[in-house]
Amino acid sequence: MEKTNIVKAVNKNVRSGARKANLVLNFIKGKKADVAIRDLDFTRKKVAQDIKKTIKSAIANAENNYQYDVDNLFVKEAYVGKSIVMKRFRPRAKGRASGIKKPYSRVTIILEEKEQKQQKDKK
Repeated sequence: MEKTNIVKAVNKNVRSGARKANLVLNFIKGKKADVAIRDLDFTRKKVAQDIKKTIKSAIANAENNYQYDVDNLFVKEAYVGKSIVMKRFRPRAKGRASGIKKPYSRVTIILEEKEQKQQKDKK
């Protein structure tokens, strides 16, 4: 029986819409954790910095709480859900007002440790 080595980090209030964050999260799924952080450094989206912060938090959880090897961590799952919505109003013509919704997201990153199997010489 194989035990799974997973660790999780959740960022509850990311100031971005869920659809915008999902574009960046799909980009890093399945990558090694350090490669994902490097790719997010060069991603030209504002939400990429919050996602990078969440991945670093998951790596810190794996290192401190479970003593996992940082070099063997992969992004197993990365998903986003809706959080709160701030409602604001803008003035319009003829004394009217129109609403503006400012959505927040909840980003969840799940890392998995894949152990490197040592190959034995077969003779």
